[in-house]
Amino acid sequence: MASQAATKRKLGTTGLEVFPLCLGGNVFGWTSDEATSFAVLDAFVEGGGNFIDTADVYSRWIPGHQGGESETVLGRWIASRKARDRVVVATKVGAETALGKGLRREHIEQSVDASLRRLGVERIDLYYAHYDDPNTPFEETLRAFDALVKAGKVKALGLSNHTAERAAEALATQKRLGLARYEVLQPEYNLVERPGFENALQPLSEKEGLAVAPYFGLASGFLTGKYQEGQPAPRSARAGGVLKKYGNAKGWGVVAALKKVAQRRGASEAQVALAWLATRPTVVAPIASATSVPQVKELLGAFSLKLEADDLRELDGASSK
Repeated sequence: MASQAATKRKLGTTGLEVFPLCLGGNVFGWTSDEATSFAVLDAFVEGGGNFIDTADVYSRWIPGHQGGESETVLGRWIASRKARDRVVVATKVGAETALGKGLRREHIEQSVDASLRRLGVERIDLYYAHYDDPNTPFEETLRAFDALVKAGKVKALGLSNHTAERAAEALATQKRLGLARYEVLQPEYNLVERPGFENALQPLSEKEGLAVAPYFGLASGFLTGKYQEGQPAPRSARAGGVLKKYGNAKGWGVVAALKKVAQRRGASEAQVALAWLATRPTVVAPIASATSVPQVKELLGAFSLKLEADDLRELDGASSK
């Protein structure tokens, strides 16, 4: 496997350097218990990974959970492995938690302190506005984020789930007021969900020099090879929703193309899907989750896979229909 030093990419202008896969922490303390999460994190770092994504809301959707469970598990792992200097930690604010929701100054201030406590770190490397908050003036939100950077609580800022228009307005406001700017964008983007990013957010990212760390890189598992047209769906809580969203002519065409390229390259469908994302303009590190050590090793292997021009043509042809 490629060495960590040889595979890192610059995360835009943040000064951070990251492995080209970001490990999704949404499963920590949810579908992965603490022991499994620790094993996954160990394997990720041993394989050269260093970029980990979580959020204050993970996993509030589970009965009995408050939100913050993922950050707590990650924080315990960082402490037990003395791994703070080996990882780049991203977390988010804005989704509804026990503290409230949105991007008001007071909520941001309370939430960042709660995240810092759970993570057991003095500074968050990358702090995202998780969702747009049209009810709070940009200036209030952006001044609050700027204050966190100045106070040393946050190194770099990012935004997720914003339209290109709103993202551009936020960047313009930051520039006008001389505030710390958003440097990283986290949109939904994969082989079956292309227009939402490519039509407007990608040009904005290129113009503004934003690094992109897309989520749902494997389309909630649809692009892993476990979904096949005409075959029974895998047994999982989300399989029905995944099939409803992607199990159409375009989706199955993409799955067929992935299978052909994977067979040609001696790789898995998931590896090909992530390797394709890694070739896209402005994309630095797609996010993918794993619930076992073999899954981590498979995901890491995507970034030693080189797709050739005919592979890319086949994938683009199927996914742009």
